[in-house]
Amino acid sequence: MSLYDIPLRTLAGQAASLADYKGKALLIVNVASQCGLTPQYTGLENLQKRYAERGFTVLGFPSNQFAGQEPGSATEIQAFCSTEYGVTFPLFEKTDVNGEDRHPLYARLTETADAEGQAGDVSWNFEKFLVSPDGTVAARLRPRVEPESAELITAIEAVLPA
Repeated sequence: MSLYDIPLRTLAGQAASLADYKGKALLIVNVASQCGLTPQYTGLENLQKRYAERGFTVLGFPSNQFAGQEPGSATEIQAFCSTEYGVTFPLFEKTDVNGEDRHPLYARLTETADAEGQAGDVSWNFEKFLVSPDGTVAARLRPRVEPESAELITAIEAVLPA
């Protein structure tokens, strides 16, 4: 099964999959509204605006698994993201990224090692997985890597389809 075949649900509860984004470079991020790293939403939205026309999108997956930092309902999450950070990129339903109930998408993503060769569990909110247009995971960046860092920009530009 490819990443494109894994069923997802949007934050609004509609059926979706990564197949909806086939041929694009994707940055998949587990997000949270009450985290010290929450200001990364600004950088993620800047990436969305900067590269959307070149076949790129950010995909946000709220998760409440780290110190309960995403306690809100889908409506509250959407309102927070749009009001506080002007988020225009797609958001999906609250997702378990680790543990027994880990979503199948994250089961696949966490098989990928980061720059230090470490695979396995997501370490905290705002961990980033860059997926190339052919559906392979091109990079894994830990939470403290800022969205507009040279490391992430270089990785994105290397996989852009256009």
